[in-house]
Amino acid sequence: MPTLLRPLLVTHSGTFHLDDAFAYAVLRLALGLGIPGQDHALLRTRDPAVIAAADVVWDVGAAYDPSTDRFDHHQRGAPRREDDGTPLSAAGLVWRTHGEAAVRALLAGGGADLAPAVAAAIDDEVVRRIDQIDNGVVHPEDTLGLSSLVEDCNPPWDMPLVATQEAEDASFLRAAALAADVLRRRVEAVRARLAAHAVVVAAHAASADPRILELDRKLPWQAAVFAHGLPVLYAVYPVPSGTFIVDAMPPEPGSYAQRLPLPAAWAGLRDATLAEVSGVPDAVFVHPQRFVGGACSRAGAVAMVREALRIGHRTTT
Repeated sequence: MPTLLRPLLVTHSGTFHLDDAFAYAVLRLALGLGIPGQDHALLRTRDPAVIAAADVVWDVGAAYDPSTDRFDHHQRGAPRREDDGTPLSAAGLVWRTHGEAAVRALLAGGGADLAPAVAAAIDDEVVRRIDQIDNGVVHPEDTLGLSSLVEDCNPPWDMPLVATQEAEDASFLRAAALAADVLRRRVEAVRARLAAHAVVVAAHAASADPRILELDRKLPWQAAVFAHGLPVLYAVYPVPSGTFIVDAMPPEPGSYAQRLPLPAAWAGLRDATLAEVSGVPDAVFVHPQRFVGGACSRAGAVAMVREALRIGHRTTT
């Protein structure tokens, strides 16, 4: 084997999937690597001699040994998740060893103290799903899911250069770049979500009514309410347009229902009509599905909430 740039990273040749593309994205971040051929070598092969000589191997090689950076999951006895028994994919195995370092690299501009919590959330919400799809535990997502989008990066069967290693490798790098972009955005979203928890808890503690959460800006507040078991029914916060939003709290994550919808008599009303019906002079809208409304001022939004609570209490007693 000719002398190659180090470190030498190796995965399998041929058709690639989300787990090997995602794993490469994680490794580049965690190890501080840039472009293959400049500060590291990437080889996609099934040659045992090349695999044995590599510094990092994933999704090929029939061995899992994090102490030597071997991350295959195709051999008998490959690891499973301890909590639910899901078989780990190459992405899951790489994430176990290098996930937190990858997150730290992405949070280098701020929020590094949240890296362990962000890495744990990404593992549970993203990497677990990759494990499930790659091992046939669940069906892949629809055509807009990340797994399908990565599959689409493979060269079409009738492409003139489909049989060349160069075409395969170029397609793999495009898929890994896509996975890296998604990971980067998800890490930032999770960081922001976790950072919001402290803001939400503090705002709730300062509230005169535990059912009302008043915030000084729009932020991801619902996850914090669920996480801390807060009895919030409505949140009030400003948006750049100048409106103060009234958001109704759902009963559980992902639900389109509300713990207490805005009053039925307000549904779909706007401006003067809503102001007259609600009794709040600067009320501006309520969605027909009653999960959100708004007023021109914070005082108006809070007045809408208090009236909604009064009506809701009256109709449930």
